[in-house]
Amino acid sequence: MKKAILIVIAVGFAQLNLAQNSRIDSLRQQLILAITDDDSVKWLGSIAEYYAFVQFDSSIIYANKTFDISNRSNNVLGKYNALKCMGLAANCKGNYPNALEIALSMLKITEKSKSNIGNQLSGPHYFLGLLNREMGNLSGAIDELQLAIQIQRTSGQPMAEIFFAFSQLAIIYGKQNQMDSALINARKGYDLGFKAVFFQEYFSLALAALGDIHRQMGHNALAKDYFLMGIQHSKSHYNKYLEARNYNQLASLYNKTGLLDSCIYYAGISLQLCQQHNFSEFKLDAAHLLTQVYEVQNKPDSALKYIKLELEARDSVFSQSKVRQFQKVAFDEQLHQREINISKERYINQVKLFSLLTASGIFLIIGYILYRNNQQKQRSNKEIKKAYDELQTTQAQLIQSEKMASLGELTAGIAHEIQNPLNFVNNFSEVNIELIDELELEANKGNLNEVKLIAKDIKENEKKISHHGNRADSIVKAMLQHSRTNTGKKEPTEINSLADEYLQLAYHGLRARDKDFNATLKTAFDSTIGKINIIPQDIGRILLNLYNNAFYVVGEKKKLQLIGFEPTVEISTKKVSNKVEIRVKDNGNGIPQQILDKIFQPFFTTKPTGQGTGLGLSMSYDIVKAHGGEIKVETKEGEFTEFVVILPS
Repeated sequence: MKKAILIVIAVGFAQLNLAQNSRIDSLRQQLILAITDDDSVKWLGSIAEYYAFVQFDSSIIYANKTFDISNRSNNVLGKYNALKCMGLAANCKGNYPNALEIALSMLKITEKSKSNIGNQLSGPHYFLGLLNREMGNLSGAIDELQLAIQIQRTSGQPMAEIFFAFSQLAIIYGKQNQMDSALINARKGYDLGFKAVFFQEYFSLALAALGDIHRQMGHNALAKDYFLMGIQHSKSHYNKYLEARNYNQLASLYNKTGLLDSCIYYAGISLQLCQQHNFSEFKLDAAHLLTQVYEVQNKPDSALKYIKLELEARDSVFSQSKVRQFQKVAFDEQLHQREINISKERYINQVKLFSLLTASGIFLIIGYILYRNNQQKQRSNKEIKKAYDELQTTQAQLIQSEKMASLGELTAGIAHEIQNPLNFVNNFSEVNIELIDELELEANKGNLNEVKLIAKDIKENEKKISHHGNRADSIVKAMLQHSRTNTGKKEPTEINSLADEYLQLAYHGLRARDKDFNATLKTAFDSTIGKINIIPQDIGRILLNLYNNAFYVVGEKKKLQLIGFEPTVEISTKKVSNKVEIRVKDNGNGIPQQILDKIFQPFFTTKPTGQGTGLGLSMSYDIVKAHGGEIKVETKEGEFTEFVVILPS
């Protein structure tokens, strides 16, 4: 079995080497034909990038040549890309001190020459994130990776070109057992990487990260699929480094599921790749896996062989001297930053001194301005009062407009809801006409018993007609109450009926405007509440506004076509002590923390222009306060929002 596995591995490597040789020969031919220094930089850099994931020493050689020519011709982008290749090679070799020095050099270039390196400003922080992760500083790694993402976002460059940072965040959150955050970032990395124009050679990292998160969550079939895709993608882009990583993760999955022969097979491929290309870190992982499997199989000779390889790799990656070098570089950089801060403080002190010397003159100017403004104040008062009156009028018009808009949103729902009881009234009326005809016929025959039975049926039908007529009447009254000006009169009201009625009206009103909209409605009403003393049309406006907002956000999230997402709105009531809670919860994208404090402010809205006035929640807040209650919001970005209306019972 072992011999057969080794033969398959050897054949696979032979085929891959032919393809690799073809590509590198093409790049070298282009280098021979290069005329200018910029052409040479371009093709030398491409060769260095090719070797960055294949042969680290070769990558460093070509990157140094690229850097020298770029430095001579003042090609800033060429120098940056050369450093990037050196950093990749150093990081993959496990030479973290050298990788840190290179990352800091890249950072200095981005600070001095932002306009010359395009969309690569985030690169140094991405490298610093990787290095902090490798050295066990996970919080520092998260900070650097998030900074890289933020720089990319504010630069106006496509977010797809930073997809690998999301994948690295997923890996870190997975190490911290924060699986929700890990899965969100892994999916983000995969989705963005799928759309990315550049850096496709990194896409197998996104596949590996997403597969590893699914493996940790126990989704073994999904994990296997992503690892296999990662292997194929790595092969197609000649990324031997990430290919070895995917082989290791696939082998780890087979080890977890007890398929030890498959684990040996794929770990063996990874180990051979690592030995061929000097991938110390992944060599350590592959050797460790093989050691474990052979110990389980009680094969001490094989286990001892791979223990030696494991120790050899561990010494290469984590030797004490390298750790000390890493700390020295970091300390030197801290000293450098401290010197910069001292210089800044000196400059600030000079500015303060200058400010003190000019303060008296500034105060004299301010005094003169205040004197002149005081003279103009009385003339301005009339203009201010006029503008204030106009503002109040405009606000009143906007509030009335919001009320009429909510009335319009009710119309379609009312039409749907009122049709149902009217159908019952019409149907039972037709049945009664037929029963009356039968009654007359049986009466003429003198069949008194049959007459009594028919009369009883007619009476029952009349009760149903009365019930559904009253239902239609209540719907019309609700519409009229909603449309007329508030009288401020409270009355005992069935809060469960009110909440359910407005839910149906809001949902069918939206369905009438948008036939494609669908959502799951869940209700949980506390039957012990009974009636509470409220102004029903005002509380109805609050509920209508909260329902419409919930339907809007789940509809927007549905447009993102997320796998497994089902728009859901949940409404519940509950009596708590001497208060009643009404909860409206949706599974939309939640409210960002930075705007959470603003949502009850007048005229604040997150909807596109023309789709919201920003008065709905502000009016709701005022109405609840007028009832002696409160309104709160609970939310989690990407998952849900829940509004809680608390009213006195």
